[in-house]
Amino acid sequence: MEEKNYASKSEVRAYSIAALGQGLVYSCMSSYITDYYMNVLALDAMFVILLMLLARVWDAINDPLMGMIVDRHQTKRGRLRPYPIITAIPIAILTILMFLPPLGFDVSERTKGMYVYVAVVYVLWGMIYTSSDVPFWSMPNLMTPNPKERGRIISYGRTVGGVGSAVTVALPMIVGYFTAKSSNPDVLKYAIMAISMSVIGMPLFSISSFKVKERISIPNATKRDPNEPSTLSRIFHCKPLMLVVISGILSFGRYMLQSAAPHVARYAGLYIGSKPTTVEQYQSNISTVALVIQVCAAVGMFGTMLLMPKLFKKFEYKTLMISSCLGGFVASVITLIVGWTTQNLLICIPFMIISSIPLGVINVVSGAMVCDCLDYIEWKTGYRDTAVGSACQSFVNKLGNAFATVVIILMYMVVHIDVAAMNSKPEAIVETAMNMGDPQRFAMFALVSIVPGISLLLTAIPMFFYDIVGEKKEKITVELAEMRKERGIVVSEA
Repeated sequence: MEEKNYASKSEVRAYSIAALGQGLVYSCMSSYITDYYMNVLALDAMFVILLMLLARVWDAINDPLMGMIVDRHQTKRGRLRPYPIITAIPIAILTILMFLPPLGFDVSERTKGMYVYVAVVYVLWGMIYTSSDVPFWSMPNLMTPNPKERGRIISYGRTVGGVGSAVTVALPMIVGYFTAKSSNPDVLKYAIMAISMSVIGMPLFSISSFKVKERISIPNATKRDPNEPSTLSRIFHCKPLMLVVISGILSFGRYMLQSAAPHVARYAGLYIGSKPTTVEQYQSNISTVALVIQVCAAVGMFGTMLLMPKLFKKFEYKTLMISSCLGGFVASVITLIVGWTTQNLLICIPFMIISSIPLGVINVVSGAMVCDCLDYIEWKTGYRDTAVGSACQSFVNKLGNAFATVVIILMYMVVHIDVAAMNSKPEAIVETAMNMGDPQRFAMFALVSIVPGISLLLTAIPMFFYDIVGEKKEKITVELAEMRKERGIVVSEA
């Protein structure tokens, strides 16, 4: 089939810049919220677990609901374009509030009011974020009918969005350098990070509302015939999409190299240079060790994402997923063995980078697979549930982050690390943290080695049964184009 491109370079560039803005804010939240809740606010571990899980239960309702709202309503500005500009300011405000203890609350006192405040802000952030995330990552579906071009747009968006993750990796060390001597360095550090990322990120994100063009005009959903399957029925009966969703849920470990890094830096007993003996040295070591781990994750992920457009030309999505996940599992096992036996974090760097390659592959390929699955649903049923399909991926990503957080907190509980007790004696925190027992240090190091590795191994299993590849995928693309012509669906050239 002759390949025809529709989106201009400037449009793809604008979409990618918008993804960068979203990445700055989302990475700031997902990478550091656990450390902030556990080690700065010192909230009860079970509360944090329940908050994360219950919020995801709500997302199970909220994400598909948002998808159905988007699919059923067309505005003068388009079906998807209005949402980023509408949600940018609320997301910025809630991100700042999430990392900013409210006036009148002492972070050393965990009152009922503090818990209510944390829960309300966290849930509201998730709801508003969904209202922007689902439409934004649905945009490539309406920017072009060409699956290959669509895959490239997603790849560029995810890659440039990954730059946001790279920026937030360096932030704690940079900001921490200036806040180390303050009376409450962690509180000030996270407040500055949240404010700066929100003020920079959300204006960039809103660019997509003005620059992206919706070329495929899908008619609004009409009243459903009782004999026709519902939207959710079409989604749940799409076996390829369910395989992508299951694989995505199992890939929760891909978030852990970044989100667990501050915890490993605090309690795994690892240090670079001389062993910390003062609070200032301890704080500096936390930033340095976490930075090394997160840079490894960023290099592996971001470097792979840069190569994805070229890899798409040579390999099927399925092949990329399976091979990268299995390779990442092997590298994570080596990281555990080498890191624990030598107690040298620097030796682990090449293996941690390799184990992070699947992060880049999954981030890009899963989105492209969802789009192919939506083609499959439209080809089979005549309906295209664009936003609901993307809502599945949004839900999976947030669920994965929640699972990663839960695993981290459970590890605290299993090995009996009492953060509140440690914070009650600041003068002894350095000695206590740097001289923890082997089981505790091993558990913390496992969070960035074998735990993500097992997750990657499980991720590969559903992909063996995914079949929208090769001739079948080509057939769907060709026949779908003819079906759209017959239905009078317009694909704008502009």
